[in-house]
Amino acid sequence: MWSYDKRLQYPVKIKNPNAALAKLIITQYGGPDGEIGASLRYLSQRYSMPYEEVKAILNDIGTEELAHFEMVGAIVHQLTKNLTMEEIKNQGFSDYFVDHTIGVYPVAASGVPFSAAALASKGDAITDIHEDMAAEQKARTTYDNILRFADDPDVRDPIKFLRQREVVHYQRFGEALRIITDNLDSRNFYAFNPEFDNRKR
Repeated sequence: MWSYDKRLQYPVKIKNPNAALAKLIITQYGGPDGEIGASLRYLSQRYSMPYEEVKAILNDIGTEELAHFEMVGAIVHQLTKNLTMEEIKNQGFSDYFVDHTIGVYPVAASGVPFSAAALASKGDAITDIHEDMAAEQKARTTYDNILRFADDPDVRDPIKFLRQREVVHYQRFGEALRIITDNLDSRNFYAFNPEFDNRKR
């Protein structure tokens, strides 16, 4: 069970609307490497993870990704609220506006809606953790790309926070991989099946 603190993990206080930037940042809300996919990936994978320490890491990071999902939604909302129709047209936001007005919707910057096809849960400890490490690097790269377009310090500050958390998550998944491999008697780091591998108890 979770306890919800009704404030963002990191403050988002954007003064200047920018629909064009919102249209890019929303990819971390519902894009293929975004926060909702990360949360669903980790919270789903934890059920088949054979080690309690790794389950706890997946649970912790999956829960934190929900907080990041909330932060990205707040950034997009603050960048698009109080826009005039002229700003919507001039900032390339018309196509999004037609479908969603200024509602925050899980979609990639390319316009493709969120799909669970962007994530994996294979039930194999090593496969899933490698998937997770790659996912964190892809998310970090996406935040790096967003920072190339963002010059507003009110936007850059929370984006840099989110980017740094991807680095930390990558490191924690590296620790999880070490826990898994240390428990394999076969020392076969490239294939794992709890039905066939004898694990240390």
